[in-house]
Amino acid sequence: MGYMLSLILLALLAHATSISCQNILEQRMNIIILAGQSNMAGRGGVANHSVRGIPTWDGDVPPQCQPNPWIFKLSADMAWVEAREPIHADIDVKKTNGIGPGMAFANAVLSKDPNFGLVGLVPCAIGGTHLSQWQKGGFLYEQLVKRAQMALRSGGAYKAMLWYQGETDTLYKQDVELYQGRLKRFFNDLRSDLQAPRLPIFQVVLASGQGRYTEEVREAQLKIELPNVENVDAKGLPLEPDGLHLTTPAQVRLGDMLAHAFLHFQPNPLNTNHSPPIFVPYFFIIAQVFWMVISFS
Repeated sequence: MGYMLSLILLALLAHATSISCQNILEQRMNIIILAGQSNMAGRGGVANHSVRGIPTWDGDVPPQCQPNPWIFKLSADMAWVEAREPIHADIDVKKTNGIGPGMAFANAVLSKDPNFGLVGLVPCAIGGTHLSQWQKGGFLYEQLVKRAQMALRSGGAYKAMLWYQGETDTLYKQDVELYQGRLKRFFNDLRSDLQAPRLPIFQVVLASGQGRYTEEVREAQLKIELPNVENVDAKGLPLEPDGLHLTTPAQVRLGDMLAHAFLHFQPNPLNTNHSPPIFVPYFFIIAQVFWMVISFS
């Protein structure tokens, strides 16, 4: 029996490492872009615990945010790796990251739709950023496009962008007045540059703000009139003691809300892009081979 298992393992490994994988290994990555500022990057469980006031993450990862062999993320060095919290730790490097909505979203999608396939999260959010910094030509915009295009080239298809931004734009009236126009331009430019004109965008409407114009920014977000842009309202979700960032339970709830909106939206036609030959992360192949071998024993 041991000899037979060894032969099976070698055969599976030889087959799995080829580009044209079959059956369970022949999976395209369902690409989900995560963009915006701190509440998308994740500050759940982050607080000032030291006398020096340095923010630290409590390390608590709820069940809804645990790693899943079907969930990957595009790392800062453009490689598909197993997704685990904090998702944005290597992206939003100047801040302390905690729990965001990304993992809760991905796990909820897979829980509600077991046949969905591989989830490829592309984290791009940076805390404390203004919408003006996400306009075409700026560093954040160009990085987002670069990372999304790399995800597509490595094998996959764009499924959605989850967008949560605006807290910083509540500080000054001029930013509020320009917000809706900037937002429409950003969404249109991104879809054009990704060659995905019908890319579904799920915008989180603000739960909080840094300034006095939170309601005005919320109104601008709610009144956005673009096709395939869906609003998910975060108002009323619990906040950390800073009154700005969502708590870990709130992020879990938001992830579930986004998953519900995403799956409800799925029947709409997409056909926004074409992906290259299939790429399957190596450690995913090994994991699948391992479970296949176990099943024979």
